[in-house]
Amino acid sequence: MRASDRAYATLLDEIQSGALPPGAVLGEVEQAARLGVSRTPLREALGRLAADGLVAQQSPRVTVVTAIDADDIREIFELRRALEESAARLAAQRGEAVTFAELARAFARVDLRAPDGLDAYYALIAQFDLALDAAVDNDYLIAALRSVRTHLVRVRRLARDNPDRLAASVAEHRLIASAIAGQDADLAAHATHVHLHNALQSILDSLATLKGPA
Repeated sequence: MRASDRAYATLLDEIQSGALPPGAVLGEVEQAARLGVSRTPLREALGRLAADGLVAQQSPRVTVVTAIDADDIREIFELRRALEESAARLAAQRGEAVTFAELARAFARVDLRAPDGLDAYYALIAQFDLALDAAVDNDYLIAALRSVRTHLVRVRRLARDNPDRLAASVAEHRLIASAIAGQDADLAAHATHVHLHNALQSILDSLATLKGPA
């Protein structure tokens, strides 16, 4: 792995996990030393993160992690709806039914009460995303989806886990996968729309609760 790729992967993980919170200062000299790379690959990594919208340059040698608020989340979901509803529709038209039928069965087996239930569920979502990308078979759409997913990791971390919402989300993913397996493009797109509407509302409600009364 190239030094710039290694630096990018490390910084991306730290931003998404919250180890580097919004507003964290990424000094060029300090970060290069910490990550064990020279300043040229660090600049490349920071440039990629800036293109992702995860950092912003304050001065020639100082970069900060960008903040994310309710307005940002709404804008992310506006784009997410357009992309994911189209992807679900295309997957129903182009995907292999057996792949999504198996995913639907896997969602039906999810047990969020198990010790590793939440991690297993998120791993299953990652499998679903990969299957969706393969079925869509459109490099431009896939690239746009991956960009949105990069930000969604931060969004999920900002929102508290709600057991009722998580259970509903499992059922919603199962319906989407079943609709794609059944080659019902309209149902797949509609089920995706409902899932994203519910997900956005839950996240905004969670953020409002964390913020507390004005």
